[in-house]
Amino acid sequence: MSDFTHEQMTALTQAVVTHMDEWEISAEEMLSVLGLSDQAKTRHLSAYRQGSKSLPQESDVLKRIDHIVGISDALRTTFPFSSQMRVMWLQKPHRRFSKRTPLGVILDEGVNGLQKVRIEVDCTYGYAINDAMHAAAEAKRDQSV
Repeated sequence: MSDFTHEQMTALTQAVVTHMDEWEISAEEMLSVLGLSDQAKTRHLSAYRQGSKSLPQESDVLKRIDHIVGISDALRTTFPFSSQMRVMWLQKPHRRFSKRTPLGVILDEGVNGLQKVRIEVDCTYGYAINDAMHAAAEAKRDQSV
């Protein structure tokens, strides 16, 4: 993961919190999605929104940010005219998640849940993951021959 300047990280923090505000989730859920339940308090979210505090540049947090932005962008592409549909998609039970909601998968499974939801809603990301898995399997097969 790359290092961001303080200004870049502050702007990224504000954008990510804005994305999650659009998801209509609680402050506790936001911290959980970011993997910060043990590190930050819900009152820190207002500082994140205002730009007076930025998220930590830790590998896990940066991975989560990447997935949050990817999910938000894909939802905006899928439902360009309806923020209500974006929220509904996150909160409606889904057959691919064994009748669980995408948001429930994210909250229950952390980074893996974010990735699962992103693969489902962002087909280009899903294709990239699939291609990478096939390439890795092929490389492994070539090594064993």
